[in-house]
This record gives sequence, C-alpha cells and structure tokens, in this order.
Amino acid sequence: MEIITPFKHRSFPLSIHAGKDALDSLRSEVDRVRAKRAFIVCGQSVANKTNLIDRIKQNLDDRYVGLFDGVEASSPLPSVLNGVAAAREAKADLIVAVGGGSAMVTARAIIILLSEKGSIQDICTQYPSGQAPISPRLMAPKIPNILVLTTPSTAMTRAGTAVKDVAQNHRLELFDPKTRPSCLIWDEEALLTAPSELFISTAASALSGIFTGAASPHSNPVALGDILHALRLSLESLPKLKSEPLNATARINLVAASFLSNRYLDGMRGRAFGIVSSLGHVIDTLYTNLSHGDSSSLTTAWGMRFNLDKTIPGLIRLAEALGTGAGLSRGALAMSATDYVEKFYKDLNMPTRLRDANIPQEDVEKIANDAMGDFYLHQNARKVMHQSEIVELLNQMW
Repeated sequence: MEIITPFKHRSFPLSIHAGKDALDSLRSEVDRVRAKRAFIVCGQSVANKTNLIDRIKQNLDDRYVGLFDGVEASSPLPSVLNGVAAAREAKADLIVAVGGGSAMVTARAIIILLSEKGSIQDICTQYPSGQAPISPRLMAPKIPNILVLTTPSTAMTRAGTAVKDVAQNHRLELFDPKTRPSCLIWDEEALLTAPSELFISTAASALSGIFTGAASPHSNPVALGDILHALRLSLESLPKLKSEPLNATARINLVAASFLSNRYLDGMRGRAFGIVSSLGHVIDTLYTNLSHGDSSSLTTAWGMRFNLDKTIPGLIRLAEALGTGAGLSRGALAMSATDYVEKFYKDLNMPTRLRDANIPQEDVEKIANDAMGDFYLHQNARKVMHQSEIVELLNQMW
C-alpha cells in the first residue's frame, strides 16, 4: 500500500448532462444561474457545418441575445478581442461555448476581458527574470459560462486560459477560478459532429495528462481513483473509436476520461511532468500544422524519461496499472511504462519523434528557449537548471 502524505482536495459546483438529447437541459441550467442574456461563442465549423447553433437557439428561446462565430484555433488575441466586443455589445450575462478547446478558452478569455481593467498584457502571468512566475489575482466578478462539448478537451474545467499573442508568437496566460463552467453538456449528437480524426487527436492529448497524472509520485486516496479510471476508459475507448469512428459510447467515455483527469489534477499538488506541458505548448504555438494530439504524442514518453529518477514510484504505479514489466527491477519497471506510452501513440499512427513531425533539428534551440518561459516548467519533478538540459532532451527526441 502506498504511503499517503497530507493533502488538500479542491472541488467546485458543477452540473453534467450526458447522453442522447442532453442539450435539452440547457435552458434549465441557464435559469439555474439566473441568466437573462445568453451569448453563444463558437467557431465557423460548428456554426456552418452542424445544426448545433439552431438547436441551442431553439432551446434558449428568449434568452438568446447573440452569436460570435469567430473562434480560431489556439485562441489568437485578435479573435478574442472581437469576441469581447461582440459580447459587450450584446450585454451578455452568460456565455454558452460550443465546440472544443479553442471555443472554451476563447469564451473564458472573453469573460475575463469583459470584467477586468487593463490590457491582457497587464493582467496575464508575468515571468520576472530569475524568479517564479506571478499570476495576478483577477478579482472582478465574472459572468457564468456553460459548455456544449464537441471534443474531449481538457480545457473543459480549467481555471487557466492561454491566448496566443500573434505579434510575438507567444502565449499570454490568465488564471481565474471564477471562469470555471457552471454546467457541462455532453450531448451525443453534438459529440458526433466532430470528425473522428479531430476527436482522436483531442483524446490523445488528454491521454498525455492521464498517463503523467497516473505516474505522478504524489497521490491521495480521493484523487487516485479518478485518474486510474480515466486511464482505463482511454485505453479501451481510443482504439475502439479508431475502428468505429461513430461509436457514441466511446466518445462519451473519452470525454468522461478527460473530465476525470482534470478533477484528479485539482486534487494534486502541482505537476510532476511539467516539461511535457511546456514542450507541448511551445510545439503547439510554433507548428500550427500539428495537432494538440501530435504535440502530446511527441512529448509524453520523453518527458517521463527525463524525470525518471525523480518519479520512479509513480511510474511503477503506472506500469502496474498497464500490466507491463512484471518481474523487472524497479528502474526497468518504471522505464517499461514509458515504452508502453510511446508504443500506444505509435499504434494510433501518431508521431513520437520530432523528425516524424517534420520539425527541423535546427529548431531545437528555439523550442528550448521558449519552453524555459512556460509556467508549467516550474512544476517539473526534476528541476531544470539550464536551457541546455532541454536542448539535450530535444536532440534525443529528434
């Protein structure tokens, strides 16, 4: 039995409606938060290639006051500011975000910028030289939001929001727990609107957090069940969806796995594998031709290996859950978990080396430099003392 150290667990009020016709519960949830002016935020694909907006408008009836359908991948700042202007003009008192991670993140950024004074550069996380990052407290009250999901994005219950500064090609990070949603809707028909390739990529990205969460050396009895069940759901449902693209049960199970992963992280003390998130964020930002799933498949196993010496107990827990490496020494058992992770992504036909993703080796220095300025690197189990350590890892990854 594992030794449990003292822990703190956080939770927040949330409703989930899942399954066939789950979207019919939207109006009651709008009424529950006493909203009168519901404003929809989505991207062009959701607006023009699905019937979701018509269904939502019909459900909202007289509560509907407007639509912003200009959400773009990675939530670039110009798009976010256009959404702020549209929501302000509509006098929105609730946002209904429809789609995947970019819609959710854009909606949260809109909510923050509707309320807070100052530019986004003033209120985003700051990185003083030689010091830990500082996230300003965003104290202004925020209007609520409801999410209608089309993919299993881990963005669904996050308190953090990252907007892409296109001028600097850099992430602007905001943190405000008041922007967590009041309700999640996992409607079967809505989840079937996403192309299977996109759904698998998003689930593969969520799986990175599940693998690394299950391998964290920190644990507590409240959170551990969430991450182990998320692991089971993902390992069963991702291959199923690969062979049966319209399997609605597999899609809902993958959304559930993503949700459980986030709930697990809310109960944990930081991230042991912050380097996976940091490198993934940089690759997402620099190489827009790659998916979030690609950045996860490229970084997860390698980030685990980078932290091996500091995370052996957690990696052994993951190996035991995966059923790998029976009879091996502790170090070899831990390594067997990282090998499983790499093979699982390969079996999904996803890249696991930088050259597989056509990332030039001469870009290694740039990637390493940008990763040094990412928030999550400060939550890595193995403290990164110098950029050269990341350069060495990236050359191994190439």
